[in-house]
Amino acid sequence: MSNLLKLGLPAGSLQEATAELFHKAGYEITFASRSYYPAIDDREIQCTLIRAQEIPRYVENGSLDCGLTGYDWIQENDAKVIELAELVYSKVSRGPVMWVLAVPMDSPIHGPKDLEGKRIATELVEFTRRWLKGHGVSAKVEFSWGATEVKPPRLSDAIVEVTETGSSLRANNLRIVGEPLLTSTPRFITNAAAYADPWKKEKMDDLVLMLRGAMAAEGKVGLKLNVRKSDMDRVLGLLRQHPKTSLNSPTVSALTDPEWAALETIIDEDIVRHIMPQLHAAGARGIVEYSINKIIE
Repeated sequence: MSNLLKLGLPAGSLQEATAELFHKAGYEITFASRSYYPAIDDREIQCTLIRAQEIPRYVENGSLDCGLTGYDWIQENDAKVIELAELVYSKVSRGPVMWVLAVPMDSPIHGPKDLEGKRIATELVEFTRRWLKGHGVSAKVEFSWGATEVKPPRLSDAIVEVTETGSSLRANNLRIVGEPLLTSTPRFITNAAAYADPWKKEKMDDLVLMLRGAMAAEGKVGLKLNVRKSDMDRVLGLLRQHPKTSLNSPTVSALTDPEWAALETIIDEDIVRHIMPQLHAAGARGIVEYSINKIIE
């Protein structure tokens, strides 16, 4: 095939969340057992399933045209890539993750200077070394293959570990020292050569638009309702009390009955159970809630 976009997808903790996001964006990704080449229902895209840690390097050197990876791994690889979009989703909280310095509860370490001569275990080795250098601290940074939380105090004095909620650190009797070293969200990245290709650029821009549309629709639903024109001000007043009840303003359309109008809007899903009874009490009828997959402004 002359036109083919080589896309890297993150294996591991973000794999299912990524597939869910693509599904909402209109793309079906199928993971086959023991295969690193997922199928996608777009013949112009070739997917490769690979660790997010490696995607920046392969995008930078052109082995992949584009990919989804974390900002942390872009920084770890010091990769020269182009970020086309930030996509805030993750396996637990749908928010950013943080890389933090953590030590045992009874550790004398309370700041970067206390790390002088200490041993630190982390998967974010190069970034941690640069962070220590920025603080003028010399410490031994060792790569951790996993289960990093169990290493202090016997195998290391401290760790630099990723967390969303901090629950795993607390469960292992660790406390966070200071502010996060790095806050990270998934990014859609490409390289200069791929983005200079007109066909690939258009393909990636379209893909990013749909992914952003899926993200924008997260947690929102549509509402349709019929309102007597004499009740319209009351209904609109209720909607205006909730600042996130429409993209701009509700759509109002005429009905065959000249005394009634149809109103359509988009609202946050978590206020539906509160606002629907209020709308009904204000005179709205035929209220219909429906799901939304994408919002593109």
